[in-house]
Amino acid sequence: MIIHEILIIDIEVYVKENREIPRGHHYLIMVDRQKYKVEQECLTGREILKLAGKNPPERFQLNQRFKGGKVVKVNYDQEVSFVEPGVEKFMTIPLDQTEGGK
Repeated sequence: MIIHEILIIDIEVYVKENREIPRGHHYLIMVDRQKYKVEQECLTGREILKLAGKNPPERFQLNQRFKGGKVVKVNYDQEVSFVEPGVEKFMTIPLDQTEGGK
């Protein structure tokens, strides 16, 4: 019988070392300079915001940073794969709730 060992993969370290991120493990993702352990390969933008304590998530924008400095906005219902090449970390931006007059 073969037992699959679950490892905790630090995404930022693997990306900086140009190592392929293996599937089927737990992952450390970086959100606003804080690391969080996740047990799945994908989360939505909303789930990442909640994980980072950004409640309600609709008051924040989530950006995904890739190796090389490219930054892309992540929508709330968009799934983000942590095993996708180049994903480095995530950043949140508080949205100004005073826009729109109320």
